[in-house]
Amino acid sequence: MSAKAEHYDVIVKPIITEKATMTSENNGVVFQVAKDASKPQIKEAVEALFGVKVKAVNTTITKGKQKRFKGQLGRRSDVKKAYVTLVEGNSIDVSTGL
Repeated sequence: MSAKAEHYDVIVKPIITEKATMTSENNGVVFQVAKDASKPQIKEAVEALFGVKVKAVNTTITKGKQKRFKGQLGRRSDVKKAYVTLVEGNSIDVSTGL
């Protein structure tokens, strides 16, 4: 199965947090995705890259916080996350690399 370069542009990286680990118990995986990526694009990219069947895709946009760096005000960039639910029997191990 060949993974097109566009699929790597859609999925930035997996998110490994406490909440993301809890979703993995219910056949879910969380990815940081490109801000302009649509749900069908995310579904197609995950299926092509990992060879699994996707049941549903939910997305959220986390707004960037204002932070100080050496006294200067800066702003973190906005992040789009995709909560991907997999069909029963499929799994993705995000602790290993691609």
